[in-house]
Amino acid sequence: MQNIIQKIFLKKPKKSFINKGFSDLRKIPEVIRIFATFENFDESTEIRFVGGCVRKILNNEKFDDIDLAINVEPKIVKSILEKNNINFYETGIEHGTITASINNKKFEITSLRNDVSTDGRHAVVEFSNDWKIDADRRDFTINSIYSDLDGNLFDPFEGKKDLNLGIIKFIGDTEKRINEDYLRILRYLRFFISYSKNAHDNKTKTIIRKNIAGIKNISKERLLDELKKIFLTFNFDKLFNDKFCVEILTLIFPEIKNLYIFKNLNDEIIELLKQKDFIFILSLAIIDETDNANYFLFKYNISKTDVERILFLKNNFKNIHTKNFFNEMNLKRIFYKTNKQFMIDLIDFKICKSIKIPYKILKLKNNLSQLHKPLFPIKAKYLMDNYGLKEGKILGQKLMKLEEIWLSNDFKITQKDIEAVVQD
Repeated sequence: MQNIIQKIFLKKPKKSFINKGFSDLRKIPEVIRIFATFENFDESTEIRFVGGCVRKILNNEKFDDIDLAINVEPKIVKSILEKNNINFYETGIEHGTITASINNKKFEITSLRNDVSTDGRHAVVEFSNDWKIDADRRDFTINSIYSDLDGNLFDPFEGKKDLNLGIIKFIGDTEKRINEDYLRILRYLRFFISYSKNAHDNKTKTIIRKNIAGIKNISKERLLDELKKIFLTFNFDKLFNDKFCVEILTLIFPEIKNLYIFKNLNDEIIELLKQKDFIFILSLAIIDETDNANYFLFKYNISKTDVERILFLKNNFKNIHTKNFFNEMNLKRIFYKTNKQFMIDLIDFKICKSIKIPYKILKLKNNLSQLHKPLFPIKAKYLMDNYGLKEGKILGQKLMKLEEIWLSNDFKITQKDIEAVVQD
C-alpha cells in the first residue's frame, strides 16, 4: 500500500517548474535520453534526481554532478543500459551504484536500497523499490530530496523547508547516522558552513564529540576527499570563525595548523583562492617552518605531482618574507628551473601570506604569467664543434657557467660571453 501511495504522489500531474534549474536540466539532451531510457523500460520503473544536484538547484547554486536514484536493481540497470547502447562502468556495484556515460556526461545511478548493517565505514545493503526506505538511510534532510524531470519533489523529511531555514539536521537518530559512517562528521561541517543560518544544535555537538574517535575507521582517501570538498566551498570566514568547526576539523586533521590565514580574508584574496585548487589551499594550511607538511604528506596518499608542488612551496617558505626575493630575475629563474605553475604558486603564496596586498608583486605575476618557458640556446655539441671541447667534466662545468650567465642576463648571452667562458 505504501508503495502505491508513493507511486501516486510521484506521478502527480506535471506543474510549473519549482525552480529554473529543473527547467535547465530538461534542455540537456543526455538528461532527456537517460530518463527516457529507463521510463520506457516499463510502467513501474522510476528514476529521479537525488542528493547534491537537487539541493543545489533548490538553493539556486550551480551544479555539476548529476546523481540519480532508481527503483530497480543494479543488474536490471546494467541490462537496460546495454540494450540502449549506453556506456557505463560499475562505480560501486556492491552498493548499487553504476555510472552511465553519454557524450562524456556522467550520470551516477544508484538503486534504491536499505542499509542492513554498517560498521562506521562500509554498509551491507539490500536493494529495494521503496523510495521512503531509501530516504530513511540517507544522512541529512537536505540530502534526502528527490525530483522527477518536471521538478515534482518527493521530500519525506521536509528537506526543502530545512534548506530554506538553514537547518542542518540528521535524519532520525543522529548518533545512529554517525555510527553508520563516521565520515558524516566531516560532512556535517561542510553542510553547516555551506547552508546553516543557525547556531549548532547542542545535542548534535555533544554526539559528534562523543563519536569523534570513530574517524579512525575511515580511509585516508575518503578523509582527504571530504577535506577537499570543505576547502572548495570557499566559506573560509564561516569555517574558521566557528569555534566548533575549528575544534572538530583540527581534531581530525591536526596538521592543519595555519588556520589564522583563513580568518577575515579580504575580497581580493578570496577571489584569488577561488582561482586556485585544493592542493594550493592545503599548502597554505599545512606549511610552516617545521616538518608539519612532510608529516601530512607521509600520512596521506597524494599524487607525486602534487607532492612536488607542496614540497616546492615548503622548501621556499623561508623566502616568503625575505626582502627583495620576489623580483623579476629570481622569479624567472624559478620559472626556468621548475615550471610556470610552481612560479605562480610561489607568488600567490606570498600574496596570501602578506598583511597587505603587495600590488607590485601582483603586477609582476600578471606580466610573468604571459611568458613562455625559455630554452637555453647553447648545446654541448655547439661547444665541441666550434671550440674543440671534449665531452666530459670540463664541458659540463662550462655549460653550467654559461647557463648561469644567461639566467643572470634575462635569458640573453653574447658571443663574447661564450668565448670568455670557453677560454677561462
